[in-house]
Amino acid sequence: MLGFALAVAAAAQSQLVPDVKTPKLVQLSADPFTNAGAEHKTQLEADTYAWGSTIVAAFQSGRYNSGGCSDIGWATSSDAGQTWQYGFLPGISQGQNPSNPYQRVSDPAVAYDAAHAVWMISSLPVTSGTAPAVVVSTSPDGVNWGGPVSVAPAPTGSDKNWNVCDNTPSSPYYGQCYVEWDDGNNQIHVNVSSDGGQSWGPTESGGNGAYGLGGQPVVQPNGTVIVPFSDGGANDLAIVSSNGGATWSNAITISAENDHAVSGMRAPSLPSAQIDGAGNVYVVWHDCSFRTNCSANDIVMSTSSDGYHWSTKARIPIDATTSGIDHFTPGIGVDRTTSGSSAHLGVTYNYFPKAACTVATCRLYTGFISSANGGATWSAPTRLTGAMEERWMANAGGYFVGDYVATAFTPDGLAHSVFAVAKKPKLSTLDEAAYTTVNGLQVNSGGPQYSSRYDRPIPGVHSDHPRMHYPPKKLLSKKVLDSD
Repeated sequence: MLGFALAVAAAAQSQLVPDVKTPKLVQLSADPFTNAGAEHKTQLEADTYAWGSTIVAAFQSGRYNSGGCSDIGWATSSDAGQTWQYGFLPGISQGQNPSNPYQRVSDPAVAYDAAHAVWMISSLPVTSGTAPAVVVSTSPDGVNWGGPVSVAPAPTGSDKNWNVCDNTPSSPYYGQCYVEWDDGNNQIHVNVSSDGGQSWGPTESGGNGAYGLGGQPVVQPNGTVIVPFSDGGANDLAIVSSNGGATWSNAITISAENDHAVSGMRAPSLPSAQIDGAGNVYVVWHDCSFRTNCSANDIVMSTSSDGYHWSTKARIPIDATTSGIDHFTPGIGVDRTTSGSSAHLGVTYNYFPKAACTVATCRLYTGFISSANGGATWSAPTRLTGAMEERWMANAGGYFVGDYVATAFTPDGLAHSVFAVAKKPKLSTLDEAAYTTVNGLQVNSGGPQYSSRYDRPIPGVHSDHPRMHYPPKKLLSKKVLDSD
């Protein structure tokens, strides 16, 4: 089935960003569920991964205010984004089918296992009873999906899973897949599969200090696994395994983290990580260190060749530091056929044209920026969506398009991202769904609109966002709760 092929009409241009033509978008899916308690006609928090000409995206559908969603939706293209099919994962959530085992599900993440020719979507089952920490659904083609497989026994609570596979034939761990997650005490854990996600090994943990959330593992060509994550608001950290996930290093500091509170939105500053063909790791997050009085967020980046040594965070120059624009929730993609000083990078992100706004006046846009030289210079930004009012979105402890977004590259060198677009509700029914750009986005080799060459963090800048102390999550017997 093709997507709905609905183009999003361009809205009024912000005078604070380049006046560029908005790319045409296509709607990939819509929330079909009607189960009680959820905010329906909502789809959000998409992850996107590409292998060859196949792109698979997964997203929450039918969001609950108190956590989780009715089911995980998927959208798949086998021709580099020219056409799409869509559907929903079977056998997980009662929102899809009352006979399914778990009341809700959350946090989809996509990976591909080249050794076993298997696509994977990991997610968090949520229920008032006992549930695994994480489940994985697999597919041979990104269209026909099997039922969920448990990754790890039930912990005291689990959150923010992510998965990746070792797809380098010369690696000693080729064909191993890794699922990262954190427990109710926020300790970082990883499980490993060597059979295409059909079974998973014991839970291993990072060393002393490896506590946080939002981890995104990547695998270098030599088999080394690196997991960047946030400690919940003060620092971005990483753990490293050089033996196929059997043991993990202590937490390594990537950078201090400062963020500006995004008005009305649920938008924690979590890292997004990807890797180039040579094994260099790129991590981006939103950060206010370059803005006077922490008045707005930039998207910043740090890189590493080994996971232990990280570059000083640098501001991606989307606009001037005096612009007043608030940028947040970035998702980086890297063309794996490129590397180093020739690496092609693409970053999708959300922004408010004015950071100093209220729920009544804020207007959300999604943007894209690229680099054809490993981040040395950046293109002018591209606005992907029209203006979205916060009250058009699901409310999940703040208006919500997702804690993360992702960008993926196909062999033609084009970048693809799937993201939430919210339109004006029809009567009392929301209209928030999964969209993508038609035909993808080109990497622009032109220079930056604003130079960041001499940018330095402003001394004494501290976050104006309350520290995120994520308490242990408990599943109560009478009410389903999670913080996702």
